[in-house]
Amino acid sequence: MSTTLFELAAPLAAPDVHPLPVPGAATALLDDYRGGPDRFLATPHRTLLARGTAEEVPHDDEPLARRVGELLSARRRTGDPAPIVVGSVPFAPDAPAALAVPETVQWAPPLREDPLTALPAPPAEDLAWQLAEVPSAGAFGAAVAAAVARLRNGELDKVVLARTLELTGAREPDLPAMLNRLARRDPAGYTFAVPSGPGRTLLGASPELLVSRSAGHLVANPLAGSAPRSADLAEDVRRAAVLLDSAKDLHEHAVVVDAVRSALAPFCAHLDVPDRPTLVRTATMWHLSTTVTGTLADPTATALELASALHPTPAVCGTPTATARQVIAASEPFARGPYTGMVGWQDADGDGEWVVTIRCAEAHGRTLRLFAGAGVVADSTPEAETAETAAKFRTFLTAVGAAR
Repeated sequence: MSTTLFELAAPLAAPDVHPLPVPGAATALLDDYRGGPDRFLATPHRTLLARGTAEEVPHDDEPLARRVGELLSARRRTGDPAPIVVGSVPFAPDAPAALAVPETVQWAPPLREDPLTALPAPPAEDLAWQLAEVPSAGAFGAAVAAAVARLRNGELDKVVLARTLELTGAREPDLPAMLNRLARRDPAGYTFAVPSGPGRTLLGASPELLVSRSAGHLVANPLAGSAPRSADLAEDVRRAAVLLDSAKDLHEHAVVVDAVRSALAPFCAHLDVPDRPTLVRTATMWHLSTTVTGTLADPTATALELASALHPTPAVCGTPTATARQVIAASEPFARGPYTGMVGWQDADGDGEWVVTIRCAEAHGRTLRLFAGAGVVADSTPEAETAETAAKFRTFLTAVGAAR
């Protein structure tokens, strides 16, 4: 059994800035995050903290990657030596993205290399959270059963269904402290906090890289097929081994990898797709993982152009995409918003990292809306998929002090 923790290729070259000295540089940026207009992103390769908004990416009918590229090129021409765009892109293709050029950006090495991440995070507040399931676990199970029937009828190959937990506290939560707990729990992953709309903040700790680009090279790391972790070491290893040999999960994973291959192949002179997945782990979940690497045929293809070609993958939507979107719209009694979109950054040279927006919540006033989804295939059961979403909720429930 081969296991890796957040497999990625060689680090991307950081934009033309000087990273802060180490040790303690990455945790210093984490501790300096204030919420509001700040944008924080930690990846296995770097940590960034962006402040203010110099210019927002406009919303119009032009492709998003083109709008971002034109904005960054214009800012470089007018004297900005290293402009970047940071933020999030929603699940819905016609919804506005929350992307902006920040006023200032600080860069540091990755959190996973900072020894100070071992220090304890601020304890969770007692906000007397009131929890509401939308939909209820029973209604979600019924939606899974209905989707399985359509899958067995051959209408589609896979669909990802999600549910939410709405947490309402006695007062507004301390978002910087919440981000700190998320980051210290999984410092090797992708931790983020970005504005997602007026008075709204999207924050989370995703395990999944959608795509990164460094000059003429790309990396994608699709995850699909999951199992909850166990506190018992022997049971945890058993669950990992079962996942790696699960026909249902291997099929679910293969559907996603095939879609990633098909989306990226037109951009690549060479694309390497391993024959079998390995495993990655977070604090709460095991995931089947495949690291895809490639060399671009056209070196001008940007990170966001590649990400837009991939988004949404079957790992967060399903396949065929149009049919899966219809099933999602009919099954989920809420708008996903930024959930299962992407969050990340890109510079004026087209380099960047875009992460799948999962294991996340959207904060608005005293309310947090948590999201979790499960990939449904013909062999799925309502009980198993409901349990999977419950396990995925634990990342955030622990961070906010509402774990049950």
